[in-house]
Amino acid sequence: MGEKVVAGGFDLSDRQRYRDKLRQCLTGLERLLAQQRFDRPKNLMGLEIELNLAGADGLPKMLNGQVLERIASRDFQTELAMFNLEVNIAPHRLGGRVFDRLAEELRTSLAYAHRKAGEVDAGIVMIGILPTLDRDDLVTSNLSEVDRYTLLNDQIVAARGEEFALDIDGVEHLSCTSKSIVPEAACTSVQLHLQVTPSRFPDVWNAAQAVAAVQVAVGANSPFLFGRELWRESRPPVFQQATDTRPPELQAQGVRPRTWFGERWISSAYELFEENLRYFPALLPICDEEDPLEVLAAGGVPKLAELVLHNGTVYRWNRPVYGIADGVPHLRVENRVLPAGPTVSDVVANAAFYYGLVRALAEDSKPVWTRMPFETAAANFDTACRYGIDARLQWPRRGRLGGTAEVDAVSLVREELLPLAEAGLDAWGVEPADRDFYLGIIEERCRRRTNGASWQVATFHRAREAGLSRDAALAATTRRYAELSHQGEPAHTWPVGLPEPVPMR
Repeated sequence: MGEKVVAGGFDLSDRQRYRDKLRQCLTGLERLLAQQRFDRPKNLMGLEIELNLAGADGLPKMLNGQVLERIASRDFQTELAMFNLEVNIAPHRLGGRVFDRLAEELRTSLAYAHRKAGEVDAGIVMIGILPTLDRDDLVTSNLSEVDRYTLLNDQIVAARGEEFALDIDGVEHLSCTSKSIVPEAACTSVQLHLQVTPSRFPDVWNAAQAVAAVQVAVGANSPFLFGRELWRESRPPVFQQATDTRPPELQAQGVRPRTWFGERWISSAYELFEENLRYFPALLPICDEEDPLEVLAAGGVPKLAELVLHNGTVYRWNRPVYGIADGVPHLRVENRVLPAGPTVSDVVANAAFYYGLVRALAEDSKPVWTRMPFETAAANFDTACRYGIDARLQWPRRGRLGGTAEVDAVSLVREELLPLAEAGLDAWGVEPADRDFYLGIIEERCRRRTNGASWQVATFHRAREAGLSRDAALAATTRRYAELSHQGEPAHTWPVGLPEPVPMR
């Protein structure tokens, strides 16, 4: 959420006052849009990566406070649990050698953080879900020592009124309960931001929703939780269930979950903010002193603090973001579907594929969202999470036939989407060398049908065949993953299996 929140209780009047302020903020947003007060096109992108802390044994380390103290950089922040960190990269203008510059900044920042973590016998592991996490790691006492996390946990627990149920039927079946939202902390992601004008927002958001499944299929990196092999990208079901304020009765009534793909294509960013107010009660009814309509009437730019805070507690996979930079309001699409890792090169390749693809699709004369039902995009997303790079997706047919047909995800990417991403990066003004190198990583993943998730699973099973116990195999897989991740070669090049003897580092 990024907001400084002071822990404390709420009384009955707080929620009504907050609801009133939310409506004022929504009116303020509507007026800003009508007055065309938003920033002009700047082609700005931004990147955040959530990270794990693990020891030389591959097990999580609850040390983010000590590590952040040593890093001493505003680029690094806490995340939900004590084994999490987040790194934020300053916005970049899309064009030129932007992806090489981005990769260099990330490598420098992460190498520095890894060295500092080493001072307390920990290390940075960039992975969707740490395979060695145990249920005992994801408990309330391991929440980061930040008021907003405690308060958010308390409010979601109170709204649900009972324990959270994690029930995921994948390669294996996981069924357990939690007294808190801390299992959400297992899920570490990459968030890709793209600043867009209000007129461009709906096309970019629709395009991002349409390709979310493809992003996950090629980028899956989260096949394990609590010792179980689940979906190739297990973050979405874990995240949804760990933040679900709905008891079974409300689920049966069709109440929307707070972690949400959505249910329709849009024609305005306003619709998403309005939906948030209509469907989701406030979790953190904290009111700002600003009167947004008075600020607007005086010619100023309102912070819309309540709207921003509420928006941060609705976990859309493509989230609308309202922000202010240099006194001018802007809108961003925040793409949240990708897991962290496996390497900087993989993360930047995923980013290049996404930014190129949404540019091309948003400018298509026959947009994909006019040729595919929204329900199909949502079903594709679940399929891609379950099967990863082996997923088969529904996609609009080419030519006059119309309708959709089932297609292998890797064939779809290689034959149709990579050329579009290439054209999109050209439209951004990205240099061909940058474009070809990073899209080449996506191409090779598809050619070899290999990504972070498939490597983890294959290496784990190789370790089990060699006689290691389940826990030992997961720990050895994690250690080997961390070693190869820090060496930096893209995951599709990694040799499957463990070196002999099994390393302790």
